[in-house]
Amino acid sequence: MDFGRSDLRWRLPTAIKILIAGGFGAGKTTMVGAVSETRPLRTEETLTHIGTYVDDLSGVEAKPTTTVAMDFGRITIRGDYMLYLFGTPGQERFWFVWDDLTMGALGAVVLADTRRLADCFPAVDYFERRETPFVVALNCFDGATPFTVGEVRRALELEPDIPIVRCDARRRDSGKEVLITLVEHAMRRGVTPVGTAS
Repeated sequence: MDFGRSDLRWRLPTAIKILIAGGFGAGKTTMVGAVSETRPLRTEETLTHIGTYVDDLSGVEAKPTTTVAMDFGRITIRGDYMLYLFGTPGQERFWFVWDDLTMGALGAVVLADTRRLADCFPAVDYFERRETPFVVALNCFDGATPFTVGEVRRALELEPDIPIVRCDARRRDSGKEVLITLVEHAMRRGVTPVGTAS
C-alpha cells in the first residue's frame, strides 16, 4: 500500500522533549541511563586534578567523570509518544548549552542532591525565569540527610503547585515515576507536547 505524507505523519509517535537538570554530581547521567530504553548517549570526560580548582567536589569526591555537553536517552510510551531525555551539564561553565537544550521542551526535572541542595538553585531559577514547567526530584543517595518536602520547598522558595518527589536515580521505576509527575504537571499548566496542538 502506498502511503502519502499525511498518512505517514499520523503514524509517527508524538515527540516529547524533557530536560534532566540540576547541580554537579546530582545524578543526571545516572537517571537518563537508568530510564532510557536505548543505550544512552553520553558526553562525559574524566575529571582531572586541574578540575578540582574549578569544581566543588564536596560530597562527590568519588565522582570520576563529568558531563560536558549533554546526556541523551529515549523512552517509548505505548507507541504513541516518544520521550526524548536530555541531561544537562551541571557546572556553570557549561550552562551556555542550556538555552539550546531547552528549546521545544515540555518541561524539566530538577534533580537535587540533598547533601548539596544549594547546587540546584541555578536550575530552579533558570526554569522559573523561562516559565518552563518543572518538578524537583530529591535524589535519595545512601546516607543523604533527609529533609521533609516542606523544608525543601521553603529552602528553594517554590510555589505550592510545583511538585517535589523523592527518587532513586539509579532505579528505572523510580525515574519513570518522576517523569510521569512532570508530564502530568506540565499538562495541568496547559503545556502541549510538540505535534499535538490543533
